[in-house]
Amino acid sequence: MVLSWSSELLNNHRQHLTQLKAMLSFPKWMTFSTGILAFVIYGASVNAQMIPTAGPSQVNLESSELFPVPSKAADLMEPPETTPVPRVSEMLKLAQEPSPSNTQQTSPQQTSPQQTSPQTPQPSSQSAPGNAYPPPPVPPYLNPGANPLLIPNSPNQVDIGRVQPITLEQAVELAINNNEEIKQARFALQRAGAQLREAQSLQFPTVNTNFDFERQSDPSIDQSRQRANENNVPLDFNFLAQTTNNGQIELNYNVYSAGERPARILAARKEVNRNQLEVERVAEEVRFNTTEAYYLLQRADAQVAIAQAAVEDASVSLRDARLLEQAGLGTRFSVLQAEVDLARANQDLTRAIADQRTARRRLAQVLNVGQTIELTAADEIREAGTWPISLEQTIVQAYHNRAELEQQILQREIYQQTSYAELASVKPQVDFIARYLYTDTFEDRLSVADGYAFIARLRWLIFDGGRAEARARQNYRNMDIANAEFARLRNEIRFNVEQAYYDLIANQENIQTANTNVITATESLRLARLRFQAGVGTQIDVINSQRDLTQARSDYLQAVIDYNRSLNQLQRQVSNWPANNLFDKF
Repeated sequence: MVLSWSSELLNNHRQHLTQLKAMLSFPKWMTFSTGILAFVIYGASVNAQMIPTAGPSQVNLESSELFPVPSKAADLMEPPETTPVPRVSEMLKLAQEPSPSNTQQTSPQQTSPQQTSPQTPQPSSQSAPGNAYPPPPVPPYLNPGANPLLIPNSPNQVDIGRVQPITLEQAVELAINNNEEIKQARFALQRAGAQLREAQSLQFPTVNTNFDFERQSDPSIDQSRQRANENNVPLDFNFLAQTTNNGQIELNYNVYSAGERPARILAARKEVNRNQLEVERVAEEVRFNTTEAYYLLQRADAQVAIAQAAVEDASVSLRDARLLEQAGLGTRFSVLQAEVDLARANQDLTRAIADQRTARRRLAQVLNVGQTIELTAADEIREAGTWPISLEQTIVQAYHNRAELEQQILQREIYQQTSYAELASVKPQVDFIARYLYTDTFEDRLSVADGYAFIARLRWLIFDGGRAEARARQNYRNMDIANAEFARLRNEIRFNVEQAYYDLIANQENIQTANTNVITATESLRLARLRFQAGVGTQIDVINSQRDLTQARSDYLQAVIDYNRSLNQLQRQVSNWPANNLFDKF
């Protein structure tokens, strides 16, 4: 049946060829080449005869395509049963390679930000290879300026002067060293250490010293001298002013503090531990945000490559429609449809490029690099790894590793020790005081007079109006709040772990499904083009197939990115994975 239909179509095309040869005698047809018209009509008839009846595996691509396809969409035209998973990294690399010069017959109206041809390579079942060598060190010019208060005041200071590709490992290293949130957490830890040293100072005695050097003149002595001079009475002293030197040294030690001193020291030590966990928590959050921003940048790069592929495919369809219209086998309506589809693809490409630039600036913000630096992703898009333990083990590991839970326990202990210290202020306390005094008058003939004292003092604030007890009750309620917050965080952590775990499994399955969709959509586009070139299909079928292929490519790359993001989310929910000693790095 197919052969008879092909023979009938061949006879019709031969009749058209005869009519066209007759029409060549008119001047208005002299602008077209006879050879091109004959090739178009004969090629269409040949393609009509070569439509497969058994399946796509029997199609010879080199001999069946009337118009060569410049995009690499044809590279995925192998049968699904013989085509393994495509390598996403090669898809993105080939997306930036130019098409062959003999196939770039696009219309002058095809204006787009980038006209490179994204091309999907031959699929491969092997994963993208990793770096054979460790990543190079982070360049020093990526670090921000030494002055954090510096504000640029000229456009040159914020103009992008260098584009630096970095790997994910380099991005995490930069974020750990430069991120402002980690710096603030480290400063808070240092402040807590100083507060601990302040509390530990209560274990030592205090020493106070007072030294007075005084010279004074007594008016009564001057009056006595004047009376003596009037009465000619000799004085038994010959000075009117005297100079004295007094000093005191006092040692004060709180022998018994009723538990206030150890309570405040222990509370300060717990505060240091809590701030250590805060540094760990912030570092994990920064690592998560950095990885998330890096994956979003990779997704933006992939969307640009896919949009470029859509532009190239739309350009090919527009070229086919125009050639068929010139040969009298197509309609103006098909050309207009192809032009609209190309314009839509160019709009999508422009939007994708804008999203790519935004993703680059977002990564630069998280990493806190210099004002004139723009970062790009150097890593290939591939699966970041696997999760080796079960869901139940993951939940238990998250309970043990999350800093937030341990912080609530430490916060509860801080409130408890603070309440002990408040209650100790109304209990008896014992102080020991040792004091040494001396005095000396320079005008007399006496030597220095000194003395000492040892004092044991009992202090007891019997009534303070209920102030200490009220403060203790405040801390008891804070302990209850910490207990409730611990339970809330525990439930939230389990939910987040389960959600991330289920998303990881779903995205892993979606990768295989999306790969199958790419292969199917590619084969569908190939057949739609063959049918359109043979005159038995419509331009709408080609456009719909192009959109399906673009969406399938986007879904595949999105599935890989979503898998990596869900793995990153799961690692964040567990934290400190797998070494469980994150704080040692900071």
